[in-house]
Amino acid sequence: MLTPYLGNYRWKDLPVKEYKTDGTGFKDITRQVLFDDPDLTCQLRYFEVQPGGHSSLERHEHVHAVLILRGRGRCLVGTRVIEIDTFDLVSVPAFQWHQFQPVGEEPLGFLCLVNCDRDRPQLPTEADLEQLRQIEKVAEFIKV
Repeated sequence: MLTPYLGNYRWKDLPVKEYKTDGTGFKDITRQVLFDDPDLTCQLRYFEVQPGGHSSLERHEHVHAVLILRGRGRCLVGTRVIEIDTFDLVSVPAFQWHQFQPVGEEPLGFLCLVNCDRDRPQLPTEADLEQLRQIEKVAEFIKV
């Protein structure tokens, strides 16, 4: 089966959806589910974060594999803030805090590969935030 690429980081018949519907801890981000096939046992999604936006600060039981397709940015993985650029690969291990933010005037677009069966995101508690904010670079980076 073919799903044609339409340009501008959009694919035919794959709707652009809200990042999440609960409104917690994110800003100006959308998603498209590119593959969601139980035979693959994984899901491939495209996220796009507009300038000034950010993904949720969260962690999961499952691993993420991320490929930056568009723009530049920074991401938190665990307690490290990492500079990211087009075609960089980012591995997010299980139970590691993570968040993605664009840098500059271009959106940050990335592919994210995860298990089809996966746990719900865990958001930080006040105690978690207090612990993360003990690291100066992390405290300057995170948005909730």
